[in-house]
Amino acid sequence: MELVMHFNNTDGIKKDPEFRRIYRSGKSMADRNLVVYKMKNKKEKSRIGISISKKVGKAHVRNKLRRYIKEAYRLNIDPYVKGGYDYIFIARVNSSDASYHDIEKSIKYLAKKAKMV
Repeated sequence: MELVMHFNNTDGIKKDPEFRRIYRSGKSMADRNLVVYKMKNKKEKSRIGISISKKVGKAHVRNKLRRYIKEAYRLNIDPYVKGGYDYIFIARVNSSDASYHDIEKSIKYLAKKAKMV
């Protein structure tokens, strides 16, 4: 049985040109574990993308981090997120040994800094 996490107020960013547009034109904020890019979109809902480089670690490490980011976002940000923005979360190399609570703390800090909620 596949477990799928659904966001109520957020859609996903999937296509490479969308990621590139946000990297090029968006505003970035960072802490020691994550970087977030923020850019206004012309939609009612916000959208989220997650990017984790192979430099961070092997596939199981990258997948664990992706799950941590999605879950921390779903629980702490999604219910309160402002509509009309695209957000891309990028895991930094030193986040490879971060716990869920470290990622959650980073997400909360960046959400406040980026005025997501």
